[in-house]
Amino acid sequence: MQFSKSTDYALHALIHLAHSERRHNIGIKELSATLGVSESYLSKIMSKLRQDGIVRAMPGVNGGYELVRPAEQITFLEVIQVIEGRQHLFECSNLNSQQHRLLAEETASERNQDCQGKSECLVKRVMDGAEQHLYQYLQEHTIQSVLDAASKDCNHAGNKK
Repeated sequence: MQFSKSTDYALHALIHLAHSERRHNIGIKELSATLGVSESYLSKIMSKLRQDGIVRAMPGVNGGYELVRPAEQITFLEVIQVIEGRQHLFECSNLNSQQHRLLAEETASERNQDCQGKSECLVKRVMDGAEQHLYQYLQEHTIQSVLDAASKDCNHAGNKK
């Protein structure tokens, strides 16, 4: 599994907006220069974030983008789902295979049950569990948690000198 560059840029753009010392909107030129990405590509990413209510676009000469909500309320999962979509990471394409039918029959006979029509992909069950753990982890991490970790790391490094 690999997330797209768009997700990478979206997360970094949000971190930059949250970290901005000016505490007001930041123009697309500054954001694109900071991230090293073209303005047009970043504009498309920011448009998705705006449509989902994560950032707001401020029009005008001094316009730009700002966070709609505090950084501690914007989770990694939310941003990833906006950029990547909300589909499952794994889909079982083997439900009709001979291997799958034999495994389902074997499992049913071990339990003395009739599992006709109740066939579940056992690989998907494991993969769905992994996906739930990943989603939980991404839900627990926010844009602010990254800033807090960076600040903590910086303070820890400063104390070593």
